[in-house]
Amino acid sequence: MSLRNILLSTTQTEIMIPKFTYFLFLFFTVFLAAKPPNVVIMFMDDMGYADIGPFGAKDYPTPNLDRMAKEGRKFTDFYVTQAVCSASRAGLLTGCYNVRIGILGALGPKSNIGINPNEVTIAEICKQKGYATGCFGKWHLGHHKKFLPKQHGFDEYFGLPYSNDMWPYHPGVLHLSMEERVKRWPHLPLIEGNKVINPKVSGKDQEQLTKQYTERAVSFIEKNKDKPFFAYIPHSMVHVPLYVSEKFKGKSGAGLFGDVMMEVDWSVGEIMKTLRKHKLEKNTLFLFTSDNGPWLNYGDHAGSAAPLREGKGTMFDGGCREPTLAWWPGKIPANSVCSEPAMTIDLLPTVAKMIGAKLPGHKIDGKNILPLMLKNEAKSPQKAYYFYYGNQLQAVRQGKWKLHFPHGYRTMAGKPGGTDGIPTKYSQAKIGLALFDLEKDIGELKDLKSQFPKVVEQLSVLGKKFHEKLGKSKRPAGKI
Repeated sequence: MSLRNILLSTTQTEIMIPKFTYFLFLFFTVFLAAKPPNVVIMFMDDMGYADIGPFGAKDYPTPNLDRMAKEGRKFTDFYVTQAVCSASRAGLLTGCYNVRIGILGALGPKSNIGINPNEVTIAEICKQKGYATGCFGKWHLGHHKKFLPKQHGFDEYFGLPYSNDMWPYHPGVLHLSMEERVKRWPHLPLIEGNKVINPKVSGKDQEQLTKQYTERAVSFIEKNKDKPFFAYIPHSMVHVPLYVSEKFKGKSGAGLFGDVMMEVDWSVGEIMKTLRKHKLEKNTLFLFTSDNGPWLNYGDHAGSAAPLREGKGTMFDGGCREPTLAWWPGKIPANSVCSEPAMTIDLLPTVAKMIGAKLPGHKIDGKNILPLMLKNEAKSPQKAYYFYYGNQLQAVRQGKWKLHFPHGYRTMAGKPGGTDGIPTKYSQAKIGLALFDLEKDIGELKDLKSQFPKVVEQLSVLGKKFHEKLGKSKRPAGKI
């Protein structure tokens, strides 16, 4: 029998301890039992829809992700706000469409903007309730001190300030002298807290990143096991250039990409193992997803978005629909699937609801999707989702329908990508007004606008109204 049950079922006389001590023990046991849930979010970089076992990967094993799906819930229709690095991270952490808060594209080492200090992150939501907060991985919301994680609700930070290809070894500058290279791409820094601890990250250093991020996250969880915590783990992989530790080199038999994915799966397993070791799994939501789809012109160093259309850099589903798993044993039904649309903007209000925190005082776009995680018949709380690239509204999804507005996009057009980390060139294409039924046509191939003109009109009106309202309520990014 547990101590709590003994205290609740035994009289003061029977346990022969002073009344004060009895109530002190009772208070702490009830307090511990009522501890608010922990939150862990692992956010991959450039990982495709079909890159993990639960979503179709077969060339290499992902046993920990398979187990996560078997013990939790697979979200088949989970989106990011925009299929590019900084924009996607802005949406996840603030609960807003990134266009609303002025973060577009991928911020580089010469960018003078970042996340505005007035925005509220998930970490700041958690700080309301006394959570320990840590970020271990790629930040990419501004590299100047005022934009770094410790200024935005995180107690701890260890990682790269932007993408791992933003350095003098980028394929686009390899033909230049090092002196000329660093003028375009300065050396890549590794940061701890607010301090640069390695100003010139090398390839050997990058081989250790997945391992180091994981070890830091595990240490953070163990250090804060007796209090609520939020751990955000935005891995640098599988963004090119691909690097993997010695332990996983050649292990997959499926090339470097497969090796890297096996190390990613190991990282997931380490987090799950740590949670179980400290009996935290039944009080922790662990979410796994990615920032956008695969960077297809890198060929054998990129993943797969199959059966979705296109990849990173487009707002077809191959770019913005991500393989997503939610794990919370005892709360989330095991081996379950949610096919309702959801998006990273919904995570902030969901976490706020879980822990009883207040939402930001300013406008956000996300809605609480906790019912989608915990119940089998729940419906999306959102009327529709809106897909921007840059400042252009390119598509709207409502239920099974997705309407694309006329726009240009990049495509491999059936051509193979590059090899060994050297990309090939994209072609440019255009799509006109087009309507797709994603339940029957997951690849967005059969245009149904002529058969369903009322649906086209309805979604067109929704998109126009939202775009107009958003244009009147945008907030600026932070500036140095």
